[in-house]
Amino acid sequence: MAERSRQDAGRRGEVLRMLRAADGPLEIAEIAERLGVHPNTARFHLETLVRNGQAERAPSERSGPGRPAQLFRAVPGMDRGGPRHYRVLAEVLATGLAADPDASRKAADAGRLWGSRHAAETAEGPSYAGGALGPVEQLMRMLDELGFAPERSGDDAAEIGLRHCPFLELAVTRADVVCPIHLGLMQGAMESWESPVSVDRLDAFVEPDLCVAHLSAGGASS
Repeated sequence: MAERSRQDAGRRGEVLRMLRAADGPLEIAEIAERLGVHPNTARFHLETLVRNGQAERAPSERSGPGRPAQLFRAVPGMDRGGPRHYRVLAEVLATGLAADPDASRKAADAGRLWGSRHAAETAEGPSYAGGALGPVEQLMRMLDELGFAPERSGDDAAEIGLRHCPFLELAVTRADVVCPIHLGLMQGAMESWESPVSVDRLDAFVEPDLCVAHLSAGGASS
């Protein structure tokens, strides 16, 4: 099965390279002939490339009787089907920020800015007074969507437990950068929602599987 998948990927790469090298759109029959495969095989790989956003159908200029031939061309731009290494990018950025003498404050500011923007894009309104969700409930939902696995012991609890860190490896080695970012994004979100509750402090790894965000009344954190 794995061998078949590798063969399909290799053949699909040939089809994509052919489309990129062509002066114009190509027909299925022409691609099949060049590769020495059945037209159904060429069609299968072309449809996969279209689903992956690497190829697209092109309009046919044929005006005679009968069904027009299906034409395909490569989508211009970088191949979107390649691997991603965002952890490497995160490590580079965290390492660079950690070298700053004011790293924690700048990290918190960056988190606050992102949290504010994210909250503004997803909130039900500028203020939660009388809304369907209060700011703490909205914060819980946002943290859950970001992968923090938040929990509260009750509606009146002044703490939010975070059972999962979506940046765990970096948090262990760069806590002075990653943890302030987490605190800042929570503060930025609450400020964006004009919350009467603020997130004052984030205690990292109070237990091996738990970080705790501390809430207090009196308005968003400054």
